[in-house]
Amino acid sequence: MAALTDLDRQLLSALREDGRASVASLARKLGVARATVNSRLERLVSSGTIVGFTARVRDEVDPLAIRAIALIAVEGRSADKVIRQLRGLPEIWALHTTNGGWDLVAELRTESLSDFDQVLGRIRGIEGIVNSETSLLLSSVLR
Repeated sequence: MAALTDLDRQLLSALREDGRASVASLARKLGVARATVNSRLERLVSSGTIVGFTARVRDEVDPLAIRAIALIAVEGRSADKVIRQLRGLPEIWALHTTNGGWDLVAELRTESLSDFDQVLGRIRGIEGIVNSETSLLLSSVLR
């Protein structure tokens, strides 16, 4: 992937605000020609910087209403085995390695608190996980 320019970053920021914005409105907002926006978009997509376009659903109408972040500590060198098992849980929407006191960060989504409780039990039961801390996400203040 090529390094991002300031214009690329501005374009990506504008798309995060409104992924349905027209090329013409993006060009006006950024103060460049439509052809420039088109060529930047094509380059960002072809380089893999933009991996897709998606719809954002308002939290209160999202059918998976319970969202949380789980911080996970892994024993010794068992991270690969733990990651393989966590990948098999459909309630985990994103999984990241990290530094500091925790080894992994997982974004969880479930339909109910009962389902949430069950998935926490399954996560804590995975061999190699020695500690976890989970926080429910109550509302989004920035996206």
